[in-house]
Amino acid sequence: MRKPVRRLALMTRRALRAAAMACACIAAATPGPAAAQVGPTPVEAAGYKGLHAAASSGNVAEIGKLAAAKADINARDSHGRTPLHVATFAKQRDAVRALARAGAGLGLLENDRYDAVTIAAVADDEDTLRVLLSLGASARQVTSRYDGTALIAAAHLGHDGVVRQLIAAGAPLDHVNNLHWTAAIEAIVLGDGGPRHQATLKALIDAGANLQLTDRQGNTPVQLARSRGHSQMVQMLEKAGAR
Repeated sequence: MRKPVRRLALMTRRALRAAAMACACIAAATPGPAAAQVGPTPVEAAGYKGLHAAASSGNVAEIGKLAAAKADINARDSHGRTPLHVATFAKQRDAVRALARAGAGLGLLENDRYDAVTIAAVADDEDTLRVLLSLGASARQVTSRYDGTALIAAAHLGHDGVVRQLIAAGAPLDHVNNLHWTAAIEAIVLGDGGPRHQATLKALIDAGANLQLTDRQGNTPVQLARSRGHSQMVQMLEKAGAR
C-alpha cells in the first residue's frame, strides 16, 4: 500500500506546483496599473532628505523653508519620483498644496510614467485627487507603460468615485491605450462585474463614452460583457443602445 500512497502524494505535489506556476503566469501576464506603480518603501522614506523627506512626512513649514532657499522643487529620487509624487503616495494633502504653491510640476512623470493624478486614481484616494485637480493638475495626460490615462486605470480597478471626478475634470472618455482598450472596455475585461465596476461603467455610459469602440479582436463592450457573464453590465449597455 505504501507505493501507491507515495505515488499519489507525489502526483498531488506536482499538480499543486503546476497550478501555482499557472496562477503566477496569469498574474504576471495581466496588465494592471496597481502592479506597475511603485511607491516609496519604508526604508526609502526613512532615508529621504530635504524636500522628499518634508513631502513624505507632510512638513509644510520645511517645504516653505526649502523652497525659499531655492531647493529643487522637482528633484528626483532613485525611482524618478518628485516630492509631489512622494506627497501623493503618502496622502499628505497639505504638502501637495505647499509644493504646488512653490511651483512643483503637477504633470511630471516618474520612471514608470505615472503622474500624481494617476497615482491618486490608482490608490482610490479621492481626497488627494480632488486637491490635485483643484490646483490645476490635468486629467487628460497619457501615462503608464500602457499609454493609458488615469481614467482607464481607475476604470480597470472599479474606483467609481475617482472615475466620476476624472470625467468631471475632462478626462478623455474614449482614449485607446496600447492594449487597444478604452476605459469602458477595461471596466469590463479587467473588472469583476461587481457593484463598483458596474457603477464605473454607468458613469462612463452617462458621460457619453463611445460604446462601439472595439478591442483588437473586434469585440464591442457588450460582446465582452456577455462573454464574461457580466449580466448587469450587459443590461446597462443594451439599454444604452450598445450592440
